[in-house]
Order: sequence, then C-alpha cells, then structure tokens
Amino acid sequence: MAKLETILIYPIKSLDAISVSQAKILPGGSLEHDREFCIVDQSDNWVNGKRTAKIHQIRSQFDLKARLVTLSVQNDRPVSFHLDHGRSGIEGWLSDYFGFRVFLKQDLTTGFPDDPVSPGPTIVSVATLKQAASWFEGMTLAEMRSRLRTNLELSEVPAFWEEQLYSADKRSITFQVGEVEIQGINSCQRCIVPTRDAISGEPYPQFQKIFNTQRKEELPDWVPKEQFNHYYRMAVNTRIAPAEAGKVLKVGDRLSRRTS
Repeated sequence: MAKLETILIYPIKSLDAISVSQAKILPGGSLEHDREFCIVDQSDNWVNGKRTAKIHQIRSQFDLKARLVTLSVQNDRPVSFHLDHGRSGIEGWLSDYFGFRVFLKQDLTTGFPDDPVSPGPTIVSVATLKQAASWFEGMTLAEMRSRLRTNLELSEVPAFWEEQLYSADKRSITFQVGEVEIQGINSCQRCIVPTRDAISGEPYPQFQKIFNTQRKEELPDWVPKEQFNHYYRMAVNTRIAPAEAGKVLKVGDRLSRRTS
C-alpha cells in the first residue's frame, strides 16, 4: 500500500507552504489551516499567483501554534504579524507591497480551494514529482513540489500510481488514508503558476509545451485517458464527506482503495 509521506498546507493562499505531521479534516472537506486565508482586493477578487507573478517573491513563515506569520520580500527585513488580531498590520504590509489596497479573508469551514466542487486535499506521489522534474533541465524535486503545491505526497509507489484514484466514467473512487475516507475525482488541471519559479516568479521557457508533450508520452496505458481533454494535468483532486470532519490524517498512514 502507498504510504502518506508528506502533508503540506498553505495557510495563506498563494504564499509558502509548511510541512505538518498531521492535519484535521474540516467540515467543508479540506485540511485544517490549508488556504485558511486568502488575499483579496477591494472588489473581493483574489490576489493570487494566477493574477500576479509578484506574489512569488513574498516569503512567509508560519507559527500556527502562536498564530503568527512572518513576511518579507526574499527574506529582506522580515516583519511578524498575528493572524487573528489586528489584521490591519498585515493588510497594510501587503497593500504596500502590491501597490493597491488588499485585505485578508478567513474561512474556517473549507478555506479557499481553487476547486470549490472538489475542495479536498490534492494528492500526488513523490515518484511523480521526481519524474516531472526530470522533464526540465536542472529542475529539482523540491522545485517541482513548490510549483505544483500539492497537499499530500505518497511514497513506496511508482510514478503516476495515484492516477488509479479516479475513473474514466467520472465515478468517484473511494479510498482510505489512515482513518479518513476520501473520494478521488479527477486529474488536477494546472494553471499558469507551475510555469514560474516559485521563489523568483521567473517563467521557465516553454514549460507548458514541454509538460504537455512529456505527460502525454509517459501517461501509463491504464490511466483513464477519457478524463484528459488536455495533458496539462497532474495530481488528483478529491472530496471528503462532512461525516469525516474531525478525523485526522497523519504522516505514515497507509492508503487502501475500493471502488464506490
């Protein structure tokens, strides 16, 4: 069985990740603290990596126990803010950085997932990340991880193993990770964010073209190709039922699968 090797959460949408040893399931089916906050403008539109490459240069460090975030521009003059009290400080810092007024919104039920229909944690195998990194000269596993921003990483399985977790006919595939029942839905459609370096924001030349070509060429025969209207997809989108709320995913949990 696959092993849950890594859990990554992104407390503020589009900023840096933190690695945790366990994560509780929220009532909305997402991981506690994952995309708990998002940055919005005065029209309530997200300010994220899809909108501006400038966001990649913000470095963020989180102490969730103390409810603190430390922000800087490439580690220059870091400043710490409380996430729950006096958010005018963090909003002022971010507004100065972007050059327009922004606000920090919070959602403790689901967070702010890219896919509101399938808001569960995204899943990929470490072997898949390594294989994808090999398509690009000089790219490391860590860099591909930071580009794809997936929540759960599986070990002890080959590349693309996780694509058994969704079906050709769009039926959900139900599987268990530790005590948590999860439904695999489809292969995650990627956006402009993976084309850029996660630290500098600089684009990798022809990233999407290379990715599409290699993805199509290396897609295993058993993968449900009917789900692929294009090949700029990687990792698995999921849903978690409200009945699973309060249960906990832990690093080291094993995955077992059954078809619903």
